[in-house]
Amino acid sequence: MRKATLFLMLFIMLAFLAACNGKETASDSEKSTESGENIKIKFAHSAVETNSRHEAALKFKSLVEEKSNNQITVEVFPNEVLGSEPQMVEGVAFNDIQMVAASTYAQYEPKVDVFGLPFLFETNEQAWEALDGPIGQEVFSGLLDDNLRVLGHFENGFRHVTNNVRPIEKVEDLEGLKIRTPEMPILVSIFEALGSNPTPMAFGELYMALQQGTVDGQENPISNIHASKFYEVQDYLSLTGHSYSATTVAISDEFWNTLSPEQQKIVQSSLTEASKFHRNLVMEEEEKLLAELEEGGMKVNRPDIASFREASKDVYVEYEDTYGKDLIDSILEEQK
Repeated sequence: MRKATLFLMLFIMLAFLAACNGKETASDSEKSTESGENIKIKFAHSAVETNSRHEAALKFKSLVEEKSNNQITVEVFPNEVLGSEPQMVEGVAFNDIQMVAASTYAQYEPKVDVFGLPFLFETNEQAWEALDGPIGQEVFSGLLDDNLRVLGHFENGFRHVTNNVRPIEKVEDLEGLKIRTPEMPILVSIFEALGSNPTPMAFGELYMALQQGTVDGQENPISNIHASKFYEVQDYLSLTGHSYSATTVAISDEFWNTLSPEQQKIVQSSLTEASKFHRNLVMEEEEKLLAELEEGGMKVNRPDIASFREASKDVYVEYEDTYGKDLIDSILEEQK
């Protein structure tokens, strides 16, 4: 009887010690996360390695690793290697990827595409003020419900049309052309209004589609056109500036909440610095890139955009229910 009692007491003590060790292990794990040890960020985007957006992503990586003394490391995945933009955004929403830089999040919050309305902004600075200010913060905060926390915006810029058929001098020149757009409803609507045949397609498929004549043309900011060497497969570049496009950077909110306040500060400040770096880089490079596109064989023209404005004005009415008339009016009012 005494032996049985001793064995029972020994069993209880061992069980107690095992439980304590388990708690210590869990505590150590939490401390490890809070201290920043072995924290890895997968950062995905769609641009090719020669694009300035990839430079901005690498700048972010460098800043984070320097500020955290390599306690936080960033692995950058360019060129849609982790999927198309909607797939990458979904990956962050499900916390399979930690961060993404993408041109649209409309699959989760349609209002975020309001900044792409036709001819909404006249300058990059106007767009930045709207994105970074109270209006932008309010619009993008809606993504938190889907585990997407927006940290800032890389530059993409004003979008222009390239094609292989003719220079686009007036809106009628777009009639019937098959133009690739991103998978963004607002851009599809713009090109329908302009009389073309918009064809949504993943960016990674675009070069071959242009090369094979699957589409007549496409629309993108100058930096994307240059970095992807579209001058090799497109004859004409028309500077329509029909829509402004940012590249919004979001992080998994679930992942964000595993970081300590100090680590969050490092990630946020690094993204803010990288965004400023990218905006300045794109602005400084634009004229140089245009010259290089012409040297590569592209014929560049600057159309009178009055006819394009007139043809696309009904897009505002079409999207009043989606974005809200008050939101659209507040952005327009801010431009005055």
